[in-house]
Amino acid sequence: MILADIELSRKLERTEARANADFVETRARLDPSYGAEWIEVGGAYAMFDGVESPLTQTFGLGVFEDVTDTQLDELESFFKKRGALVFHEVSPMADQSILGSLAERGYRPIELTSVMCRELDPDLPLEPRTDSRVTARVIDQGEVELWARTSAEAWKTEHPGLGEFMLNFGTVSAQCAGAFPYIGHLNGTAVATGMLFVYDDICILAGASTVPSGRRQGAQNTLLRARLNCAVQQGCRIAMMCAQPGSQSQKNAQRNGFDIAYTRIKWQLFE
Repeated sequence: MILADIELSRKLERTEARANADFVETRARLDPSYGAEWIEVGGAYAMFDGVESPLTQTFGLGVFEDVTDTQLDELESFFKKRGALVFHEVSPMADQSILGSLAERGYRPIELTSVMCRELDPDLPLEPRTDSRVTARVIDQGEVELWARTSAEAWKTEHPGLGEFMLNFGTVSAQCAGAFPYIGHLNGTAVATGMLFVYDDICILAGASTVPSGRRQGAQNTLLRARLNCAVQQGCRIAMMCAQPGSQSQKNAQRNGFDIAYTRIKWQLFE
């Protein structure tokens, strides 16, 4: 049994932060003019990946050490100098004093995230689906565009304005060092994507998307199981995922043995 406490939160928050730092570094490598970079302040990772990117925020604020006004000043300056809004994802395992500090500075809670995890047993690999129509594998070197296009196609059906952004985002994501970009096929046609990052003995699963024609066919469950088995082979003992509370992604994770470790709050600075 995995017990939810400050030590677990430190591991999970750092794992997600490392994955996003790798993304930012990949963005900077592929396009130095973009200005992507990250810093560490008080144990928190602050990411800048452009003013519209969901990665432009902090991860791990308050779980490694108590937050001071000086640290918050530095973090806020990092984002403001780049013309970005200021966002912090805050674990409930952080000292509760951070809630008052953020409120006093003009922050408001705007979003909740379910942080989930499960143990991985090297002696009990997950059985693959028996439906031969659905397959999942890591992409080949020349399939970055296919992965990004499939991911973007899934996103733009529900968010038409995000198609081009997600295509660019996916192109970077599929080239991150140490990443395992998975693609799911239905009857030989690419219909779904999923990402796996591995750090020490913890992995994080992200990037789940399915095009409309491939939904409710088991593609995401197949991708999830394939990634978890890969993580076991890489020596992982804990897998984590993040999802919107009550979402289909959360339900899929719970059906595959994930438990909600805690619900995280995203704070935005309003001035």
